[in-house]
Amino acid sequence: MTDNPTTGKPMKNGKPMKNKEYRHHLEPLHAELVALQEWVKASGAKICVVFEGRDTAGKGGVIKAITERVSPRVFRVVALPAPTEREKTQMYVQRYVPHLPAGGEIVIFDRSWYNRAGVERVMGFCTEEQAHQFLELIPTVERAIVESGVILLKYWLEVSEEEQTRRLQSRIDDPRKIWKLSDLDLKSYSRWYDYSRARDEMIHFTDTGWAPWFVAVNDDKKRGRLNIISHLLSQIPYEPLQRPDITLPERQDADGYEPPKLPLHWIPTPY
Repeated sequence: MTDNPTTGKPMKNGKPMKNKEYRHHLEPLHAELVALQEWVKASGAKICVVFEGRDTAGKGGVIKAITERVSPRVFRVVALPAPTEREKTQMYVQRYVPHLPAGGEIVIFDRSWYNRAGVERVMGFCTEEQAHQFLELIPTVERAIVESGVILLKYWLEVSEEEQTRRLQSRIDDPRKIWKLSDLDLKSYSRWYDYSRARDEMIHFTDTGWAPWFVAVNDDKKRGRLNIISHLLSQIPYEPLQRPDITLPERQDADGYEPPKLPLHWIPTPY
């Protein structure tokens, strides 16, 4: 159980969902995401989805679940590296603007311009003055984005202290996950309440009528992914297009073709 960061009220996570049940619920949501994709292509809609949260909050898993069955040419994931020396001298949001969606695109930000309100502020990568300036200005920027015709959705993934500890320890213990663990993760882990204060102030300043924050409990990753995908679909006024009747054509005749006698290098088949 964890506290809702906007109301302070506890929110129940329920029992951990089994994989079989998860896949059962995920399949129709994937079908709806494909329907959304086809509508976006046909209508020229522009959709931007922002995912934020603490380290280990599960942003990557949610994004993988969303993009598992759709085209990367329509669903484009943006996860920018640390800014270059040149980018550090630019207007802060400048490097994010080129990645905003054009017509017929859905752009998903795995962390976004809100780095300034979170990790940069907490870890001292920007000054308090820069952080406050960002919080005051970004609602105006987001209003301009929305007024340009972009559907902007912002999700904060909430995870409890206990679950974050478990996930970080799992990264330490599992050689398949060790690549996910960075020095910054370890430093951030010790700053739980600094992140909490930064999150609270971020939501206070940037939860607007045109770009509200949606908070998702993600202690149970499977339930969290299903809840987020379902909510995301409910926020977009897409209409499934009528599927055309498709029949596979007949293949051409071999017309004398025979496989060549080439020394092909077949791979071993141990499975």
